[in-house]
Formats: sequence, structure tokens, C-alpha cells
Amino acid sequence: MGEMYDRICSWENLRLAHRKAARGKRGKRAAATFEYLLADNLLELQSELASKTYRPGSYHSFHIHDPKNRLISAAPFRDRVVHHALCNVIEPLFERSFIHDSYANRVGQGTHRALDRAQAFARRYRYALPCDVRQFFPSIDHAVLKEILAGKIHDADVMWLVDGVLESGIGILSDEYEMAWFPGDDLLAAVRPRGLPIGNLTSQFWANCYLNPFDHFVKRELRCRAYLRYVDDVLLFADDRQTLWAWHGQIVQRLALLRLTIHPGAQPRPAVEGFPFLGFVVYPTHRRLKRRKVVAYRRKLKRLVADWICGEETQEAVVASLLGWINHARYGDTWGLRRSVLAQVPAIPGGVS
Repeated sequence: MGEMYDRICSWENLRLAHRKAARGKRGKRAAATFEYLLADNLLELQSELASKTYRPGSYHSFHIHDPKNRLISAAPFRDRVVHHALCNVIEPLFERSFIHDSYANRVGQGTHRALDRAQAFARRYRYALPCDVRQFFPSIDHAVLKEILAGKIHDADVMWLVDGVLESGIGILSDEYEMAWFPGDDLLAAVRPRGLPIGNLTSQFWANCYLNPFDHFVKRELRCRAYLRYVDDVLLFADDRQTLWAWHGQIVQRLALLRLTIHPGAQPRPAVEGFPFLGFVVYPTHRRLKRRKVVAYRRKLKRLVADWICGEETQEAVVASLLGWINHARYGDTWGLRRSVLAQVPAIPGGVS
């Protein structure tokens, strides 16, 4: 085995992987069952990985509405331990190559830092070009992704594990994907393996790896000084529309090499008029929550409160939902909105503020 794969299989790494996978999940049956015979389960995983007899299990899939409909696929707990063990070792290889203004699923970054950066750019530049990739996770092409990963992972055993994780997700998002054709495609393009299950730690990390070459293209070849990305949402800024339109055409061509397309309708907008980003409309001087996000949360909260009153939901679940939404909404100019939403909820002992 290669040195990198040895580190993945090491007892210390598997213990760390279990702690990460179990974080916030110890009350769940799957995590508790695994932990009941923790040493035995980790030794079994270690043996399967070392002998390369490890095979991922089946996913449990369900839909969520946030407010877009998304198919979430959860791997068995033991597979989530393997995902953490893999990412513990390979993530530092790629993290060093990510641009500063890539904000998703990275330590010290996140949604609210991305919003702050977008607003800072909006104060400095006259125009913004917001774009997002169509069907991003269902569209991720396995052959393209493996080529990107193999550029930094030079251990055949690690790539064997990567292949196994990728193959376990083939077909899960096939119903979410609408075929896109690219120059040079033949009929076999329709059956190319593609898609990363939304919910895997590996999927979130590999999404950043997949678009990392695109990030460097925008920074180095387009020489866009004001650019940021959060998963598949990208923003470019400039002081004139013509520059952004020229970049738009080159972005479309570059993403085609990754077998990706952007949503139609992406066009330069005056920064002072606001632009959508991560559930907010961002202006140089303030931020507003997007209306559909507010409507969706009001409906969700109404259902939660009704279930609580009927005894089908706990008070803790209502409070946790409210606190999570308030923590997100407070990053916009939403004081009046938060008061209005809280007025929907009957008095809760201890209160929510």
C-alpha cells in the first residue's frame, strides 16, 4: 500500500474519523449502534480497507424543500466514517490550492463571510455578474472529477477508494439530471457516470475540487480581481457591462470543458440595484432576505407550531428551528421581519430573542 493510503487506514485516523462522523449524531440510532461496539467496528473497517474488500452500502434518500426541492442521500454510518477518514488525509493537499475567495465547506469561511465579501465588492465596483450552475451536483462528471483528483493524489490505492465512493453514488441523482450535450459528444455521452449524492462529506469537498480549476481560470486568465464562489454560485464584479459580458461568454466556454452549464438569464446588474446571492439580495449599503425564502420559512414554521400544539413535535424542535433561522436572517437588515416572524409563535417558556 502507498504511504497516503496507510495514513487513511491508520487506527488514529479512523478514530478521528469516527469522532467527526458522530459529532451531533450520538443520539441517532445508527451512530449509537456503531459506537456500542466501536473498537470492533473500527477494526473491521480497518481490515476491509487494508485488504481492499471494503464496499460501500446503500444510501437512504429523501427530499427536502429549502425552498427548492432537493434529493438528499445519506450513506450508512460506517461509510460516513470512511468518508471522513479519506478527507482527513486528502483535503490538505487541495486546500492549499484553493483561492481565498472560495467560501463553501472550508474552515474559517462560510455563508456569512461570503456575503460580507460580496457586499465589500459591491461598494467598490459598479456592476455585478451573478451566475449559478444548472443541476450542479447531478451534473458532476466522474471522469472529469477523477482526472482533477488524480492530479494531486498519486497513490493508486487512494484512487481505488475514491473510485469506490464515486461508484456507490452512480444513478442516485439520475432523475434530477436533464441531459446537456457538449461539442464532440456522441450517443455514449448520455450514459457517462455522473452525479455526487448531496449529503456526503466527500461530495461537498469534491465539489470545491471540481470547480477549483475554474476559479483559477477566472482569477488568472480573465484577470477578474473581484470574484468569489460559494459551491456553484459565483459572482464577478467590474466597472463596466462590456467587460462582464465578455467574461460571461468565456465562462460558458470554460464550464463546458467541465461538462457544466449556467442558468440562462445571467447578466450584469448595477450593484446599486442589488443582486441575489445565498438567499439574500445584496446592495452596497444593506442586505434583504429574498422574499421566497421568507415565505418558505413562514410556511415551515406554521407547520412546526401546529405540530407542537398537537403534541406531534417538541418545543425544543421549534426553538432550534427559530434560532437557526434568526441566526441566518440577522446577517441582513431584518429586524422588523424577525419580529414579525416571532409573532407567529405562541409564548415559549424561556423565550426566543
